[in-house]
Amino acid sequence: MYRENMDQIMSHHEGRFLSLREIDGWEFVTRPNATGVVGIFAFTTDRKIILVEQYRRPVNSRVLEVCAGLIGDEEDFVNENIADCANRELIEETGYTAGKMSPLLNSPSSAGMTDEITYFFLAEECVKTGKGGGINGEDINTHLVSLEDLSQFMQAKRKAGVLVDSKIHACLGAIHLLRTGD
Repeated sequence: MYRENMDQIMSHHEGRFLSLREIDGWEFVTRPNATGVVGIFAFTTDRKIILVEQYRRPVNSRVLEVCAGLIGDEEDFVNENIADCANRELIEETGYTAGKMSPLLNSPSSAGMTDEITYFFLAEECVKTGKGGGINGEDINTHLVSLEDLSQFMQAKRKAGVLVDSKIHACLGAIHLLRTGD
C-alpha cells in the first residue's frame, strides 16, 4: 500500500472497518483491517463474463460489479498472497474456480477519498466448483454474460435501477490494451 507517510497521519476516527485520517489538512479513509482490494474480471470456459450483483448500503442500491474482496481482512488470511486472495474471493463470491489467474492492472479505488489500491486480475477458464453467494449474508447474485451482450445487459440493469460499477469498464479497457498493444 501507499502508506509511506504514516507518521504524519492524524487519526480522527477509528472504526472496525474504516478509519478517517488526515495528512496536511486532507481527510481520507483507510481500512485498518486490510492492505488493499482484489478485483477479478473473470471468464468461464465458454467465454462468458462472470459479474456479481449485490446490495451496497453506502449507495442504497444493488450494484453490478466485478468480483472483489479485501486483502488480509480476516485473521486466517493476514499474510495471504494477493493472487491467492483473488482466487479465494472468486470462489467465495461466485462459486467459480479459475484455471488461469493473471495480474491485469493496479489502480487507486478513489484517490481523493482513500489510500486503497485495487489489484485487478484476469481469471480465465473458470469452472463452477462451489455454491458462491458470498459470506455473512452478502447475498451475491452471479451473472454470466457474453461479451457481445454485455452492453445491452448493463443498460437493462441500469433501467432496472441497478448501478453499474466503473471497474467493469476499467477491466474491459485494460483487456483491450493487452490484446491490441495500444
